[in-house]
Amino acid sequence: MSSNQNRTALIGKKLGMSQVWDENGFFVPVTLVDVATNVVTAVKSEDTDGYKAIQLGYGAIDPTKVTKPLAGHFAKAGVTPRRHLVEVRTEDADSYEPGQELAADTFKDGDRVDVTGTTKGKGFAGTIKRWGFKSYRRTHGSHKNERRPGSIGACATPSRVLKGKRMAGHMGHVTHTTQGLTVVSSDAENGVVAIKGAIPGPKGAIVLLRSAVKGA
Repeated sequence: MSSNQNRTALIGKKLGMSQVWDENGFFVPVTLVDVATNVVTAVKSEDTDGYKAIQLGYGAIDPTKVTKPLAGHFAKAGVTPRRHLVEVRTEDADSYEPGQELAADTFKDGDRVDVTGTTKGKGFAGTIKRWGFKSYRRTHGSHKNERRPGSIGACATPSRVLKGKRMAGHMGHVTHTTQGLTVVSSDAENGVVAIKGAIPGPKGAIVLLRSAVKGA
């Protein structure tokens, strides 16, 4: 992420997928994201922190369930406690103020956004599912080799398995960013943003929407 750009951002919860019609009468798959209750909880500056950034809060939480330091942090910003906090670097951080609320119309129709979330966890997976390996033949005397990974390295040299070797293991549940998605609509009244295509994570996952770092 470049720190020399003005980037707007919102935290949201993935509601699921739906579809809308475009001006030509074709179906467009969209992902609905709830972005209500976004508020600026802190503003970082070059003078005090050495860099420019804003801290966003999303999602209400019982005030009795936050620590005293966090309670003081929210009180200083003049906002009620929030469940999720994310810091976003942006050059125009000084244009924000603590306690400022950000609505869904922060992103306009047609804006390009990068969406960051945690992908669905798939558990322990083999090489075919995890990396797309080709299966072995299932005839001509092959014996239980269909989904085996094959050789994982040489014997004497280098006498070990090199780091990064694609093997079976834990799949999914990693942070992933999908870039260059288009905002189809933003409903400020209901606090919902519709984004064209799919975004990382299952229903109910927390995601971060940021203005696209690459060109439109």
